[in-house]
Amino acid sequence: KEGNTIGINASPLIMQCAKDGSVAYEAYRCLIKHILNTTDAAVALIPHVVIANNDDRIPLRNLYEEFAPSGRVLLIEDHNCCELKGYISRCRMFIGARTHATIAAYSTCVPTLVLGYSVKSKGIAWDVFGTEEHYVLPVQEMRNPAELADGFDWLLANEDSIRSHLKCVMPEYIQRAYTAAEAVSRLK
Repeated sequence: KEGNTIGINASPLIMQCAKDGSVAYEAYRCLIKHILNTTDAAVALIPHVVIANNDDRIPLRNLYEEFAPSGRVLLIEDHNCCELKGYISRCRMFIGARTHATIAAYSTCVPTLVLGYSVKSKGIAWDVFGTEEHYVLPVQEMRNPAELADGFDWLLANEDSIRSHLKCVMPEYIQRAYTAAEAVSRLK
C-alpha cells in the first residue's frame, strides 16, 4: 500500500544484544499484531544485512510466515542498498534495528523508531531530533514486548510533525555529510 505501509527491519543482532532475546523477538510479533489490529496499514518486512550468522531474513521470514495469512504482510527479499532505500522511502513509517536502514528512512523523511543496540542510534537521534526519547528504544533495556507497540503508537500520533521536522532538517544534514566526506577525501 503506497503511502500506508509500515516498514520493519529486524536483526539477529538485536536478539543477541537484548538482555532476553525472546523479549526482543516477541516485541516484533506484538508490534505486527498491533499494527494489523489497530490500523489498515500493510507491513513490509525489509532486510538490510544478509550475511552468514547475521542474516536479517531469518527473523523476518519467521515473522512473515506467522502473519502472511493476513494478506497485509509482505517480505522484501535481498536487494542492493539503493533498492532497499527505495522500498524504505515509500513507507509511511519505519521501525528498524539496522543503523543504515534507519538512516535510509531518516534521509528520505520517513518517521522512524529505532530498536537500538548501540550508542550510534542514540547519537543519530540526538543529531536529528535533539533527543533520543521516543526515537530510540534501547533493546538492552527492553523488559516488556509491548514497549515496541507503545513506541509505534507514539510515532503514529506524531508522524506529521516528525515528517515535517525531517523535511526541514534533512537537506542541511545531508549537505553537512557531503561536506565532511569532501574534507576527509582531501586528507588522503
